[in-house]
Amino acid sequence: MANASRIDPTTFDALPLDKSIAASRQRIEAMERLLERVVTVPGINRPIGLDVILGLVPVIGDIAAAALGSYIIWEARNLGLSKFHMARMMANVGFDTILGFIPIVGDAADVMFRSNTRNLRIIRRHLEKHHPSTVTAEG
Repeated sequence: MANASRIDPTTFDALPLDKSIAASRQRIEAMERLLERVVTVPGINRPIGLDVILGLVPVIGDIAAAALGSYIIWEARNLGLSKFHMARMMANVGFDTILGFIPIVGDAADVMFRSNTRNLRIIRRHLEKHHPSTVTAEG
């Protein structure tokens, strides 16, 4: 019975986690797209994402959006960004979260202030400087 509780490490080989810099960049870009640019709102012709949609739910939605935005910061830490850049990224997410707590104004601010897009720009600059082989055509 003791052997039944052991996890066979070979079962996880089917889903390897690619820890390369290029894969991290793809994950970060996908998360930014999800949070900031899922659909375009007709009339204002402005893309919105999960960040804005979650922001419509008072407090809990803003906290959830901040948690998802923090994933980008976690990935950036794994890429070796400096403490200064990490602090800027945290300030972007924090400012976006605090704005989101303000009823109505926070929802409009979510559309205009895109903390995850700003953080993606910081990461792209770092990668262009330190890992130029990961630069993509649209980057």
